[in-house]
Amino acid sequence: MESTTRVVIGFRLCSRPKKKTVWHRGVKNKPKLLYCIWNFRPRRKYRACTMKMEVRPLLMCFALCVVYATSKPTEKKDRVHHDATLSSKEHNDGTNFDYDHDAFLGEEEAKTFDDLTPEESKNRLGKMVDKIDSDEDGFVTEAELKAWIKKAQKKYIYDNVERQWKDFDINNDGMISWDEYKNVTYGSYLDDPEPDDGYNYKQMMARDERRFKLADQNGDQIADKEEFTAFLHPEEYEHMKDIVVLETIEDIDKNGDGFIDLEEYIGDMYNHEDEMDEPEWVATEREQFSEFRDKNKDGKMDKEETMDWILPADYDHAEAEAKHLVYESDINKDGLLTKEEIINKYDLFVGSQATDFGEALVRHDEF
Repeated sequence: MESTTRVVIGFRLCSRPKKKTVWHRGVKNKPKLLYCIWNFRPRRKYRACTMKMEVRPLLMCFALCVVYATSKPTEKKDRVHHDATLSSKEHNDGTNFDYDHDAFLGEEEAKTFDDLTPEESKNRLGKMVDKIDSDEDGFVTEAELKAWIKKAQKKYIYDNVERQWKDFDINNDGMISWDEYKNVTYGSYLDDPEPDDGYNYKQMMARDERRFKLADQNGDQIADKEEFTAFLHPEEYEHMKDIVVLETIEDIDKNGDGFIDLEEYIGDMYNHEDEMDEPEWVATEREQFSEFRDKNKDGKMDKEETMDWILPADYDHAEAEAKHLVYESDINKDGLLTKEEIINKYDLFVGSQATDFGEALVRHDEF
């Protein structure tokens, strides 16, 4: 059985990108080249996607990649879906708003929004402002923007789960059993778990089952909507964060000691090829590891240190974007936004996560 699911590739607060090849199963259940994207490496914050890639220096940036692919195992390239608030473009509002337009925007959504006239965009954005202003005092505060952005994030996650639900709920009983997920995801691989295609499906299936069991809080081997959401988006649930850390360590820990040492950390983001000298950014990453990642200075990252790296508690993407929107739009610098101030910066807001990828403007659905 083939089914279509939307797969959100995780993101990183980045310093340097690597070229990444993404695969999906074709009609003959063989990995098929889908496309190449740029995957970005972290400086201080979050790690999600890893494969062998080519390195090119770029300015510090964020990346969110949304692709359509057939149902597939939770490989390391998409093992974690974080509240992706980023863009691959440089954040330079002095030149353009491409960063904000691409943040939380897939390519197709961006094209759709381009079809709206400025007048139509302003009209619909004005209606949305009335909803963001939760206390109806005529002003939008940073806190109200933050709450709205978080709502948009949650809505995207649940919409993503809803899109996938029908593909896995084979018997239409409103639940997804482990057997249903396993059969849809792996299909013919169950008969040949180690085909000659470079993928270890037996190992991948074991990882999926481990995560599924952790998400299945009542232990009945059947997931309801909330449990399936925790399975697909574990970083959103406190009881799932340990599995996020464990999967990350398993992917990077090459010597199997349960830790991430410096060379494993660097090797995950940079391949030494042609005996070339390391780029300057790699040296900077080594310093980052020693000064910030390896907190107890034992030469490696344990589970707690890895947790601080990939799921930092000291950075809130929604809060950061809310601050950015207020800073750019608050003409009189009173810390509050009027509808007029927001509409005057409509070209900024329609590209931010506050408008849920701009889709709310297009579909007349302001939450």
